[in-house]
Amino acid sequence: MSGRLAVIGLGPGSETMITPQARDEVGRATHIFGYFPYVERLSPRPEQIMHGSDNRQELDRARAALDLASSGQNVAIVSGGDPGVFAMAAAICEAIDDGPPAYRDIDLVSVPGVTAMLAVAAICGAPLGHDFCAINLSDNLKPFSVIEERALCCAQTGMAMAFYNPISKSRPWQLDHIFDRLRSHLPPQVPVIFGRAVGRPDQCVSSVALADAKGSMADMATCVIVGSVTTRSIERPGRDPLIYTPRYWPDELAGDVR
Repeated sequence: MSGRLAVIGLGPGSETMITPQARDEVGRATHIFGYFPYVERLSPRPEQIMHGSDNRQELDRARAALDLASSGQNVAIVSGGDPGVFAMAAAICEAIDDGPPAYRDIDLVSVPGVTAMLAVAAICGAPLGHDFCAINLSDNLKPFSVIEERALCCAQTGMAMAFYNPISKSRPWQLDHIFDRLRSHLPPQVPVIFGRAVGRPDQCVSSVALADAKGSMADMATCVIVGSVTTRSIERPGRDPLIYTPRYWPDELAGDVR
């Protein structure tokens, strides 16, 4: 008899941002899989078995969780943020697509969570208030040329952009390269937001103009939001600026979209 697999989003880091549904699903599982830092955020009961693994072992993690679930176990696999945004839900679906028929009989549940770009945007105002896109800057699973083309196309069509996994020790140059390319398509005053470790004790959120944005302002724990041509920054004496993208598209810019 097949078991159950819950793919759970734990939010960006704060305990207050974990949904009641996510807590319930974690609580009912007998086996819990996840990237080490996400598993360590949990407080398991003695009878719950934890399976932590490295962040480049997504498919192996997915198959191990599916194997246990197909044997009748009640299993959970946790992601930070939302499991469907550059996280484990897609890996689970890939493993089911390529796996044995038994995987398709599993009772599969996906539990949404607050993803990083939404948490960062909420702190700053409403930079994602109009159309926007999310782009993973990691080139582990796709060529950087594809990433670059997508970012430029989004900038040209007037969308704000949220960049995940913006920089790492193995690829320290790519975010600077993206900023340089975006400067050729966007005004220099467009706001760029760096939201690091949102919801955690070491949270740090700052903003600069695109003209002054540097890759060294981010790390792998940072979500970077680049505004569109319409994104505005409202200065507030004694407070952080309020950054928002208007809900409407100005008539005078209609002909500028390519």
